[in-house]
Amino acid sequence: MHDESRRIEERVKRLHDQRIKAAVYAAAVPLAVEAWQAPGEPVPFEEAAAASYVPFTMGTPWGPPWGTTWFRMRGQVPQEWAGRRVEAVIDLGFVGGWPGNQAEALVHLTDGTPLKAVNPLNQYVAIANPAQGGESVDYLVEAASNPDILADNFSKTTPLGDKLTAGDKPLYTFLSADLAILDEEVFHLDLDVQVLRELMLELSEHDPRRHEIAHALDRAMDLLDLDDVSGSAAAVREALEPVLSRPAHASAHTISGVGHAHIDSAWLWPIRETKRKTSRTFSNVTSLAEEYDDFVFACSQAQQYEWVRDNYPEVWARIQESVKNGQWAPVGGMWVESDGNLPGGEAVARQFVHGKRFFMEHFGIETKGVWLPDSFGYNAAYPQIAKLAGNEWFLTQKISWNQTNKFPHHTFWWEGIDGTRIFTHFPPVDTYNARFSGEEMSRAVRNYSEKGGASRSLAPFGWGDGGGGPTREIMERARRLADLEGSAKVVVEHPDAFFAKAREEYPDAPVWVGELYLELHRATYTSQARTKQGNRRCEHLLREAELWATTAALHAPGYSYPHEKLDRLWKTVLLHQFHDILPGSSIAWVHREAEAEYARVARELHALTAEAVAGLGAGAPRAFNTSPYDRAEVVRTADGTPAYVEVPASGSAPLADTAPPQPVTVDGRVLDNGLVRVEVAEDGTLSSVRDLRAGREVLAEPGNLLRLHTDLPNYWDAWDIDKHYNNRYTDLPAASSVTVVEQDPLVGALRVERSFGKGSTITQTISVRAGSPRIDIETDIDWHETEKILKAAFPVDIRAPHSSAEIQFGHIQRPTHTNTTWESARFEVSGHRWVHLAEPGYGVAVINDSTYGHDVSRTVREDGGTTTTVRLSLVRAPRIPDPEADQGRHRFTYALLPGATIEDAVAEGYSLNLPLRVADAAGAFEPVVSADGEGITVEAVKLADDASGDVVVRLYESRGGRATGTLRAGFPLAGAQITDLLERPLQDAEITDGAVAVALRPFQILTLRLRRG
Repeated sequence: MHDESRRIEERVKRLHDQRIKAAVYAAAVPLAVEAWQAPGEPVPFEEAAAASYVPFTMGTPWGPPWGTTWFRMRGQVPQEWAGRRVEAVIDLGFVGGWPGNQAEALVHLTDGTPLKAVNPLNQYVAIANPAQGGESVDYLVEAASNPDILADNFSKTTPLGDKLTAGDKPLYTFLSADLAILDEEVFHLDLDVQVLRELMLELSEHDPRRHEIAHALDRAMDLLDLDDVSGSAAAVREALEPVLSRPAHASAHTISGVGHAHIDSAWLWPIRETKRKTSRTFSNVTSLAEEYDDFVFACSQAQQYEWVRDNYPEVWARIQESVKNGQWAPVGGMWVESDGNLPGGEAVARQFVHGKRFFMEHFGIETKGVWLPDSFGYNAAYPQIAKLAGNEWFLTQKISWNQTNKFPHHTFWWEGIDGTRIFTHFPPVDTYNARFSGEEMSRAVRNYSEKGGASRSLAPFGWGDGGGGPTREIMERARRLADLEGSAKVVVEHPDAFFAKAREEYPDAPVWVGELYLELHRATYTSQARTKQGNRRCEHLLREAELWATTAALHAPGYSYPHEKLDRLWKTVLLHQFHDILPGSSIAWVHREAEAEYARVARELHALTAEAVAGLGAGAPRAFNTSPYDRAEVVRTADGTPAYVEVPASGSAPLADTAPPQPVTVDGRVLDNGLVRVEVAEDGTLSSVRDLRAGREVLAEPGNLLRLHTDLPNYWDAWDIDKHYNNRYTDLPAASSVTVVEQDPLVGALRVERSFGKGSTITQTISVRAGSPRIDIETDIDWHETEKILKAAFPVDIRAPHSSAEIQFGHIQRPTHTNTTWESARFEVSGHRWVHLAEPGYGVAVINDSTYGHDVSRTVREDGGTTTTVRLSLVRAPRIPDPEADQGRHRFTYALLPGATIEDAVAEGYSLNLPLRVADAAGAFEPVVSADGEGITVEAVKLADDASGDVVVRLYESRGGRATGTLRAGFPLAGAQITDLLERPLQDAEITDGAVAVALRPFQILTLRLRRG
């Protein structure tokens, strides 16, 4: 037989693309359109319905950036269309195939009922099937003219990322608004040909099935009447039926398809636009569920459900009905799909607490899995946190983006730092926006790492990264691929069903231990530093407000614990931990609003704490310690005067004249407190840090060396740091001045000032306080650089085989060598409040109050000693998607802690991030709880969410070893229970002598519910 493959393939492509697709709609008549431009921000439907509309002509430009134009569309179905399937088809002037980042619209009836959204890949609204003829159509269409921020593939900066800079030039040209007949036979022929053609092209040229399909398509095209596609469609479909009905091989891979619409809670659009995106996508999804009874849609992010509930009650009611019918699957159990590295441990716990409670309250469903397809790496505490929240499985996809190493598994057990394991899956289709194309189906099978051990994977299908969701075309593809020779089999089902089958099939799946590090998007640990600082501050202020509100509820008559306020503030912080807000990868508008929200939350939390402390009664000034560790340190009084005070963990102490162990001396550029002696060089670096207790020099080279690197990644400016950043740099110039700014027996401080680059300045106050070996470096930067990153280096004279960095509820160790590509790829990593380096007998910690990104490297000196260097990433200057990212003022503190153990690093991390609060209060009171036993660390103290008055305490083992001890309550204790994160009892806790006995494995999290006597 002659090889006719090329002719057939080209023939089928042209006929399909130019003739069959063009005939899907058989006839069309235009709708009459009028328009009203809403002023400013979006308006309620009632206001739009009452507005004055003017005639609007097709081909007219419309839509200023971030604007809202309401269109009134009227028409009547022609009588001769009776018996046909009639739809409204609207093209707003879409600029590409991605629904999530351009014009979108929600179609309403005139009574305000939302019907369905229109976007580039879903332009229709059902009218009648079958039509009677004469049906009237009267719609109000809310059209959003969101700009295409992704134009030019992120290669150029744009002012469109904020309404303050976007201008008002119309972005789109309205192309058409019609009533049209959907020719169902041609519609199905279109999908038949698509599926077969794509399958054919993915099969090997030596596979008989490829040629069988090709010749069947060729014969079928002979039956296509180019002058009457509609009339000949049935015959063409009949000719294709034999190749479409051939069943898949018995050993064919099975793909569990789950409808999905990844809606970023903010990214290239502000939060206010996400609220509208949810209504559009969810309207489409519920409409699709009515059309396809085998459709299942998985949707996470309780916050988005709440927006729909509050703003679109009709859509909310349809969601509830779909949930009852089993077609809508709430998943994930988190308030939002948060970043996987940056939120603190308690914040990750609250993501599950608030998310799972929402789904249980409103749907009667407890979600079973963690749904996080798009976060930029996943911390090693997740398995334990997820299991304690009642989850059984974990799903993500992003690790497939690794820049260097291919992750070896798709289905596996993920083991966290404490030993907890959770069943985990990466879809080998390598997307959470699948559409069941032939290429995707082939890729999923080709990629799948578990061949021979398992035979199934999951594919989230539907348009995402801004919404859109599944379409009827994707559902039709799934039906054709359910059992088709040459292809993987597709079954549309609930993700719980997939995970149950996968676990049963593959119980001995391999184990991955430790963090799921994404070898990409490493700059998300640093970009938009003020957003990250706002999160860190608010996390600690929430801890503070809960502790002192609990204290006041126990000790202050008449005080009422602010359950509702704390709940609302927590949800605001959780929302802004979304994986494109906290990582710093959103447009300017998002981060401008985030900074304002963090400032508002901080003000409210300061007020709540002040109210709680005031409720304890007036009296002499006292220092309040929110940290879980006893503290003896210098605090500032109301007038700024330093005072030395010893304060118990979670307690308070009067500002008495307590003498420090030894006063601080300042001699030129030398600070000495008897514990450490710090010499500041004339250029402003630390020329020496002498640990006087250990009798050793800490630094191998000048410390606090500030280095400015060129930082232009290959792609994705706000997301990425590429390895070549380290090849080009300059050290900041020598200080313009080094001056003594405080010389007191309790505090000695030097101020170092520098100017550099494009008018940037940095002022650092280096201080040593009585009684503490910690050296604080308070930093004030006025930043005006572009495409640069600023790092602060501490080269210490320690041979450390690994670094330890704090993560959620513990810490993780990373090798300091680069023996393999896995270590080499970790050239920028994340951590929370501290990084620790140690050799046997001696350690050093670098502590921070708002920094996450850092790197650790090592060199061997000529003298045979080893220099291990920690460098904090302080601030970046990417230009895409926010051309002004990080510009302006930054204030933060980092510190060097010589002679530090892990326990010291943990304690000082809390201390730096939870400064002592000075307020007037009436005398002493017992701390709510106190813990003894090395490594037992109290993370949260609060009243139970059910308003029962029970006290809830969350603690964990923080050293990485076993811990035993007791938790003693500062109130009569009537009973205690161990609970899950949602405060549901698991078992009774043992009480001995009025205290709860505690025994923890390494890094174990324990939640106790204490009943008051």
